[in-house]
Amino acid sequence: MGLCYRSIDRQLCHHLLRPPGAHVPRPPLHPSVDYSFDGVVAEVRLSRPERLNAVDVGLTRGLVAALTHAGEDGARAVVLSGTGRAFCAGHDLKEEPAAETVLQTRARLEEIQEVTRLVRRLPAPVVAAVHGYALGAGAEFALCCDVVVAAEDAVFGFPEVSVGLSVTGGISRLLPVLVGWARAKELLLLGERVSGPDAAAMGLVARCVPTGEHESTALDLARRMAERPALSLSLAKQVLDAGLDSTVDGAMAREVEHALLTSLSGENAAPREGFNRG
Repeated sequence: MGLCYRSIDRQLCHHLLRPPGAHVPRPPLHPSVDYSFDGVVAEVRLSRPERLNAVDVGLTRGLVAALTHAGEDGARAVVLSGTGRAFCAGHDLKEEPAAETVLQTRARLEEIQEVTRLVRRLPAPVVAAVHGYALGAGAEFALCCDVVVAAEDAVFGFPEVSVGLSVTGGISRLLPVLVGWARAKELLLLGERVSGPDAAAMGLVARCVPTGEHESTALDLARRMAERPALSLSLAKQVLDAGLDSTVDGAMAREVEHALLTSLSGENAAPREGFNRG
């Protein structure tokens, strides 16, 4: 144990050495996100199927809570998926926007950013199983994961610019790493959608599988990873992310400032009204 403490971060050691299921205070779960843990793999499932798992405050808080539970339970791997016809259709544009102060808007945006931070801080790998729409914040939730398995019917996209908003979740840094600067700019500036097969071909996701097999494939990958020695697995994730995380943190700080500007600009009012009429 002494060697472990001299070699790596103390928090990582505590996580790996804590018995699974050890009692610690934890945030309450939310009905918009289902959480289960079998003692090895934690499954986190977005559960607003009637709204295509669109993002609202409850879903964001539920996702933060579920990921926190996975870390505190000592999960060896995590699978993130969505119920119903889609992984996550992005922000719920049909939800009437609440009147917010600048501080409240900032707090809401930073809560969304916390999803990316939690995924990247977890010692355990997080595997996303994506089907149907993964748009906007939905794409961000998926692509901050360590491995993404896409179904053939998956559709990725970043419509923020088209609707007068700004990206969050560190995607302004993560996307160029995945697909290159030129393709990343095209995807963000035009907001064009990408199919599951095309996403795999351009390196946006790790693999594309037949529709309906994305969850079983992701769970199989998670279980195979969980069979690896826990410390080595966590250190491998840590070293792969080491050169990226500091720049992701900076990107997320800029994203919040840009999202505040677009939220206050009023440019998103007309696209929202058009969406609601549709």
